[in-house]
Amino acid sequence: MVTSIRATFKRRFFAGLIISIPAIITILVIVWFFKFVDGLLGPLLDNILGYHVAGLGFISAIVIVFIVGIVAANVVGRKVIELFEKIFLKIPVFKGIYTAIKQLVDAFSPENKSSFKKFVIVEYPRPGAYAFGFLTKECTVKAEKSGRESCLRAVYIPTNNLYLGEIILFGEGDVFYTDISIEDGIKIILSGGIAAPSRILEAKE
Repeated sequence: MVTSIRATFKRRFFAGLIISIPAIITILVIVWFFKFVDGLLGPLLDNILGYHVAGLGFISAIVIVFIVGIVAANVVGRKVIELFEKIFLKIPVFKGIYTAIKQLVDAFSPENKSSFKKFVIVEYPRPGAYAFGFLTKECTVKAEKSGRESCLRAVYIPTNNLYLGEIILFGEGDVFYTDISIEDGIKIILSGGIAAPSRILEAKE
């Protein structure tokens, strides 16, 4: 009887733990993000107002980002932003950091249609093992002596979550094109493959 109660308690406890952990981590991340953003503008607003208002820095940051989005949506605003970018890119240290971060963010932006072209499957990192990846570029390599041309596919394979990975060049017939969209492909990578469908169909190139 005692053993049965203990086993039932253990099952219920672990079931509750599995459900609670994602919710707790999500709440902690949201709280951390709120405090981080609020801490950026909060002290400045405190000095202006003369007293502290919790969350005012966070709200101000959201408003500023929204305004930047509105400005960037029209032609004149886009030109102004491009002008500031050109000025910033003339600063040596800032140029390297800003360019790298911007390219990374643009690559994963759903509005950027030229970054990831297809969600694919390739044989990697060894024969018989397969990995999900994103087709990023198709290029032709020409041998200088023989004049022989090879058509290669550049595939980005995430190796640590989504933002870290490797670029591997594959032959034309070594890439399996799936019917999975880029958005769903990102979900699959972030979920560790859990979100992958049980049946994947081949799509046209």
